Amino acid sequence: MLKNLLSADLPRSRMLAVLLSVILFCLALGPFLFDGTRAFTMLGMICIFIIVVASYDLMLGYTQIVSFAHTMFFGIGAYGVAMALTAYDSTIGAVFIGLAAALLLTLVLSLLLGLLSLRVKAIFFALVTLAVAFAFLSLVNQLYAVTGGEDGLRVSVPRELGPAWRFSDAVLPGWSPGRFLSAWLSGSAGLAEAWREAGFQVKLTGRILMYYLVFGVSAVVFLGLLRVVNSPFGRVLQAIRENEFRAQALGYRTVLYRTAAVCFASLLACLAGALFALFNRYVNPENTLNFELMVFILLMCVIGGMGTLYGSVVGVVAFLLAQNYLQDVLKAISAPLPEGSLLAALAAPERWLLWFGVLFVLSVYFFPAGIAGQLRLRAQRRRAQAGEAAAAES
Repeated sequence: MLKNLLSADLPRSRMLAVLLSVILFCLALGPFLFDGTRAFTMLGMICIFIIVVASYDLMLGYTQIVSFAHTMFFGIGAYGVAMALTAYDSTIGAVFIGLAAALLLTLVLSLLLGLLSLRVKAIFFALVTLAVAFAFLSLVNQLYAVTGGEDGLRVSVPRELGPAWRFSDAVLPGWSPGRFLSAWLSGSAGLAEAWREAGFQVKLTGRILMYYLVFGVSAVVFLGLLRVVNSPFGRVLQAIRENEFRAQALGYRTVLYRTAAVCFASLLACLAGALFALFNRYVNPENTLNFELMVFILLMCVIGGMGTLYGSVVGVVAFLLAQNYLQDVLKAISAPLPEGSLLAALAAPERWLLWFGVLFVLSVYFFPAGIAGQLRLRAQRRRAQAGEAAAAES
């Protein structure tokens, strides 16, 4: 059953399987394992950006299409839902109206961009998408009356998805591993007391419903993408990545396949943008359309491993954990160091970007195929060595 669910595309590495299982467990039970707004928000962002990065990997890793317009479609989805909820009442119907309009606009623009591959290739296509994305960003900044300009739009989500609404009066128990380890390792509480302090209560509000909506959509999209890349369509995309000329010689109309990949990935980015607007409840050009966000998406794809959808999951989790908690780690490291020393200055929390860059360089050096890709390669080598040893013994 699991093999069918994953479209026969198993992790093929024991360590990768364990890592993905831990991530799935934490995301599935996130609201009951991590208390606080910060952790809750990060869990939701992980689910949303899994869709974004996995869809981008469909273009970059599986088809070798470099596009810098992916955040444009992400922003279209976010602004489509935000503008619909602003123009109409904050209802579920308004969400679907905004999402439908955003998906239609995304389909038209991605189709036009995809057809550009008839004329331009490789880096030239990337430059065209970069120009289009910057033009769209400028347009959103200038249309203040419609988009709110640089100030953005506050998203009034439907009542059923808000924190004030409760779909049940029941209160479920939660248990925080982070709080337990903090209390126990600091020595402020014994094992039993730390265990009790780690407990907290979870109210079944609209925010919990919103989180599981995001989680469910992310899981369905990921499994759907696994099905796509392991289908005949996905095999053709990989053939185009390896050698487009040979794919054409076999009779495949590669331009149509490339265009379909661009359109499909863009529609998924638009869907993720709509979820972002509902979950974050605020959109502006900086958090949806900024070129820095495009660089972050590219980094997540590279860190996790291009050409493997599991890499998108690992890359998103690694990147967002570093982005959100690296400052806390540096603060804990610098606390016992002598004040004014060189080590204390280097480990200062405000220098987190420096260490973030160092971690990225180290990840590329030790995992040139990405974390997921490298784990798969190592497992493949071990299986090959085990097969050779068995053959030698026989």
